[in-house]
Amino acid sequence: MNVESVNSSGSTTQPEDTGYTVTTGRPATSHPSQSTTSGELTPCLQSIQRLVQYLLAEFQSELPAQSPTTEAVVRRIAAEAERICANSDRIQSSGQVQAWQITLARHRMQKCLSYYRAGSKQGRVELHSQLSTMVYRQIAPARANLGFQARYTLIEDFLQGFYIEVMKAFRRENHLPETYTPRTRLELAEYMAFTDQYAKRRITLPGRRVHQLVVLRAQGFANRQPQETAVDIEQAMEASKGDEGESYNRSPLVQQVREQMVSDVVDPAESVLRDRIITELVEYLESQGQTDCVDYLMLKLKDLSVPEIDEILGLTSRQRDYLQQRFKYTWKNLPDRIVGNWCINGWEPT
Repeated sequence: MNVESVNSSGSTTQPEDTGYTVTTGRPATSHPSQSTTSGELTPCLQSIQRLVQYLLAEFQSELPAQSPTTEAVVRRIAAEAERICANSDRIQSSGQVQAWQITLARHRMQKCLSYYRAGSKQGRVELHSQLSTMVYRQIAPARANLGFQARYTLIEDFLQGFYIEVMKAFRRENHLPETYTPRTRLELAEYMAFTDQYAKRRITLPGRRVHQLVVLRAQGFANRQPQETAVDIEQAMEASKGDEGESYNRSPLVQQVREQMVSDVVDPAESVLRDRIITELVEYLESQGQTDCVDYLMLKLKDLSVPEIDEILGLTSRQRDYLQQRFKYTWKNLPDRIVGNWCINGWEPT
């Protein structure tokens, strides 16, 4: 299985001649961060160092103030470009290795800076949306008839695992410790750009079929999903007779369906009692002229959040605090009959 790195459009671009000079040919087997025993730089390290200086000068106006972190990010991008060129037979035989190094390094740098300009929040949104679109069709088994919400849930589960895989690959390919985590805005942008490129890596399968890596991962995720099984609800609720019926009744799936159906049944007596107690409470509050407390209570019973209640009632934080204090004061002075019924049933408005 072959892997080829490509740019964001999914295809390679022609190299750009910049006049920049680097050492061509395949690098030494040692890692770029290592030096020779004589203390001299290997041709590979010389190539990377020159490429780093070129990128720092090229993107000086867009990069944050030069620091060890900034240089480390640029160095990793330069090392990746050099590694891709060194491992590509096509680039090595093209006679334009240095031009390809510049083109790839600039493309990686521009992608990183685009996420840097977007910021951590917007960058995450754009990356997540892009990956979701790429795997939307492959995330579920071929015969599964899933709607948008079901697919969205599967996509969220899949991408959580995919992000972990990408972080491990990022640490491995850049020879970083297992505890490394992006901490600055530029480092996070570098990781998001790496995720973007990693997802789009082209994998050549037998038969010369080419797929993007994230698509293959999504297909594998979909194949691991349990198959759907149709169950007759009416038959599940009835006790079947005969040997086949006994076997059907003992089926774990049928028993699970029965348990779920029983657990979903709502006791009508409890619902009626709850409605009656709420009615009594509302009538008492209205008799005391506390109509705004009634509005607050009804919204709380709908499990709305505090910001949502503030928006609906048009309250400021100070007005809300005052309303809550009035409600608690009114609650303390409720007739014992209402308070007792409310608390006995485990309901406690706040």
